Amino acid sequence: MVFKNKALQISSAALATVGLSATAATAQSLSEVEALFGQMDAYESEFSFDQGGVGAAQFSDVSPSDWAYQALDDLVRRYDCLKGYPNGTFRGNRALSRYEFAAGLNACMQQIERLIAETTADFVTREDLDAIQRLMEDFEAELAALGARVDALESRVSFLEDNSFSTTTKLTGEVIMAATSLIGGNETFTATQGASNAATVNNTDDEITFGYRARLALNTSFSGKDLLITRLATGNLATPGLNTANGAGFLPGNVTGENTQTFNLGANNNAVAIDWIAYYFPLGDEAQGFISPNGGIWSDFVPTLNPYFEDYDGGNGALSTFASESPIYRIGGGAGAGINYPLGDKFNLSAGYLSGTANNATQGLFSGDYAILGQIAGDLTEDISLGLTYVHGYHPGGTSALFDLGGGSRVVGTGPANLEGVAKSSNSYGAELAWAINDDISFSGFFAYTDVVGTGVTGDAEVWTYGLGLAFPDLGGEGNLLGLFAGAQPYLGSANLSNGGYRVDDTPYHVELFYKYQLTDQISITPGFIWLTTPNSIDNDALVGTIRTTFTF
Repeated sequence: MVFKNKALQISSAALATVGLSATAATAQSLSEVEALFGQMDAYESEFSFDQGGVGAAQFSDVSPSDWAYQALDDLVRRYDCLKGYPNGTFRGNRALSRYEFAAGLNACMQQIERLIAETTADFVTREDLDAIQRLMEDFEAELAALGARVDALESRVSFLEDNSFSTTTKLTGEVIMAATSLIGGNETFTATQGASNAATVNNTDDEITFGYRARLALNTSFSGKDLLITRLATGNLATPGLNTANGAGFLPGNVTGENTQTFNLGANNNAVAIDWIAYYFPLGDEAQGFISPNGGIWSDFVPTLNPYFEDYDGGNGALSTFASESPIYRIGGGAGAGINYPLGDKFNLSAGYLSGTANNATQGLFSGDYAILGQIAGDLTEDISLGLTYVHGYHPGGTSALFDLGGGSRVVGTGPANLEGVAKSSNSYGAELAWAINDDISFSGFFAYTDVVGTGVTGDAEVWTYGLGLAFPDLGGEGNLLGLFAGAQPYLGSANLSNGGYRVDDTPYHVELFYKYQLTDQISITPGFIWLTTPNSIDNDALVGTIRTTFTF
């Protein structure tokens, strides 16, 4: 199956890490105990006897509803040692004399002795005991070694239980080191955001930049079915921009998010901060809930159907934010809640609400920047998955970008497509497709259309985007990945706004090629290139080269 419930996938993967090494040892001990119980069940079945009678039903005054019926029935059927009165009654409510008790107990004991003698007459012979003795002598060294290993295992389990970081929490981490630079393209261009906002800028961001991003996550489960993630992050790779006082970029376009790569997101100049908190929990027997008071985005719990390119932490998938998932999932973010509910065996309904101003006392959860999502996704066939997505966004501030993850700053698309000078509401419609052609080739693609209505001015605008990707997993070795992605980043297709209007974009094509080499289970190196045509709708192609190294633990 290509499609997976994103929230369940994330939860399962993180919960799997919560168990310590002691768990494996305990599981081994439990399996041995289960095997012993299995043998006991087998013996019980072997030594159960039915004398062919009708059990307690032979007594006319005994009913299946009586509280001791089962015990009486077992004694009669299995051992045939309790007799009734000649008239066919048992008289279970009558007081029992000591003579009657002695007679009944003696009859049962004699019957049990007879059954044991018949059953175990050939159960074990002297020859069998001699053979067992010889085997014990032959394997004396192996048995001693096994005993020592068991003792060492018990000691290790005790040590881990006494010195573990936590019985409910597992620490995981990721560190990305990236070197990147503009290696091709005319560096003098006209940066244009609106029809009346244009300036010629000489960009010199062609030097090689080298930096990092680090994340540590505490994955906590309280019941084994829920998951609380608390993530700390730091880094110094700022979102790319012009070579001016407001940022150190490597590609022309402080007015565009077309050059943003995944490891640029969340940079905070080496300051450590909790950038994401999320809680996953079951809702009934089938649904799963999601709550995030900080840093929540749609792909935290919504299936994006872009396998191999989309990566949960941004260190092993595509290089750019555009290729990693459809831009429709970049509309909205922050604090909110969501739900995943299965529709039968193959499809899943996702719905959620996220606000970028939830912690702002003047705007709050519902009066500021927010987005609402609804999606149906699932498997059309065993190899093909389809998703249909709707997102409604509201951006009351004129400086907020359309594709901003709730933070206000653009992360994908041209400047005009983000309509930063206009307070706006939007309705976006998208489709996503994933096709596992075979074990070695995966195809994915998306399309999205956004209708934008200005709230501070009259008029509307249309934003378009689409992309296709081919992935070749395990090419050249297990864990390796060759990815090729091409499409058009979000661009302004038409605009009719009363403030003078935004010019229509030239189509900003994006072509990305990368190869992830899995050096070890925890280290990968990914060289790649991103080619942009007319970034920010200026006739000025650009080529970006990147080498990304990812450490996971």
